[in-house]
Amino acid sequence: MNERALSTLELETWREQACHEIDGQAVLARASATQHFRGDIEGTGQLEVLLTYHPDGSASSVGLERVVGRVGGRAGSFVLEHTGSVEDGVSKANLAVVPGSGTQDLGGLRGRGWVVRRPGRSAALTLEYEFLGP
Repeated sequence: MNERALSTLELETWREQACHEIDGQAVLARASATQHFRGDIEGTGQLEVLLTYHPDGSASSVGLERVVGRVGGRAGSFVLEHTGSVEDGVSKANLAVVPGSGTQDLGGLRGRGWVVRRPGRSAALTLEYEFLGP
């Protein structure tokens, strides 16, 4: 990857609903979130995520997020794939730009990265990226 983007993610909304429960506790849940990107990536993301909760209180998650905004001075939208976990209140996820998901000036965007959100803080996102094609 040729470039590195650093951004802060501010969570605006988080709506979570249990999909499957055992003994009254969520084992599988679905969440929808809206978050704002500030920094090298500017824009708004709409995230849909599935979570599975473990008996120790930790969780594993997978999700897709459509981001509308700017990357490296180019405008458009793209989709990020999230694969993550939550442990001791710290949320971590590996990210990948879904190939072919870029629109407008973000067509040809490729990238991988990570995001970390500590309790009571904004998330820190790092994305290593490049543009393929013109």
